[in-house]
Amino acid sequence: MEACHPPEQSNVTSYAATAVAIVTLETFAGMWINAFIVSVICVAWIKRKTLNSNEKILLFLGSSRFWYLCIAWVFSIFIIIYPNHLYVHPIFQLLNSAHSFFNFSNLWFSASLCVFYCIKIASFRNSFFICLKVKIDRIVPCLLLGSVLSSLVIGTIVYNIMDKALSNNCNFTRQGRISKASMRKDQFFLPHYFMLGFGYATAFTAVILSALLLLFSLWRHKRNMQTNSTKDLSMDAHIKAMKSILSFFIMYSINFICLILTLIYAMKNENDVIFLIFLIQYTFPGVHSLILIFSNPKLKNTLLRILPCVICKVCMR
Repeated sequence: MEACHPPEQSNVTSYAATAVAIVTLETFAGMWINAFIVSVICVAWIKRKTLNSNEKILLFLGSSRFWYLCIAWVFSIFIIIYPNHLYVHPIFQLLNSAHSFFNFSNLWFSASLCVFYCIKIASFRNSFFICLKVKIDRIVPCLLLGSVLSSLVIGTIVYNIMDKALSNNCNFTRQGRISKASMRKDQFFLPHYFMLGFGYATAFTAVILSALLLLFSLWRHKRNMQTNSTKDLSMDAHIKAMKSILSFFIMYSINFICLILTLIYAMKNENDVIFLIFLIQYTFPGVHSLILIFSNPKLKNTLLRILPCVICKVCMR
């Protein structure tokens, strides 16, 4: 998406129409799922006047994914249908900056949720870990604020990278459109991919460490139960948390592979392959949020209560 291409006339072919339909279906489905999470949590916030730490993270995560998919849809429409309008200053820079901001927010809010599950559920006698468990409700707002500020810094850097790349490598007409493009990907866009890799690696590391700590805590807990021949509800909490973190692990693994493939094919100018990779990536914010809904009893019950009413209204029309 970040590469600069020569302008072409807007021509909605059957291929373009199919691509737009697929992107629209993916992004709007994901936006609806994340909007559902945000709306349910906001209603609970209005009723109770407060939110617990888990709901705060889900609220920020759902919001970031909603706007990430919205920006991704606009970006895709420009690339497929209006490629010549994409590079009008400052549309290209703003879209890339906003895309990076919400992408990194999504990554780090997801990692924050994994860290929260680990600290809240894992059981260790270490004094530092006990201190974290006691202060977790005060730590979560700091994690969220740090994620937003870090993403804002990344978005600003991406804007400057794209602006410098276009101004130094593209010849503009008087209307601000690019008449000829000769982008140096190795000089300008590799830093962007490097930052993406850094963001994925940081969040992926947090997910892996959280999974390992929870797994070790689960192993110790199970061993103590076998020794004492007692049952404990903490076992179920460990297993549910491990399932949630496992879904994050799978998502991050596939996204990291997609990032590497994007970098490889971007250097070869294989734009069709890159677009296919982006289509795969756009499915995760919606699918994974659906997994989070069904792993949360409140969200799950609300969805199951609303869904029949929606289906009934659609059938009546």
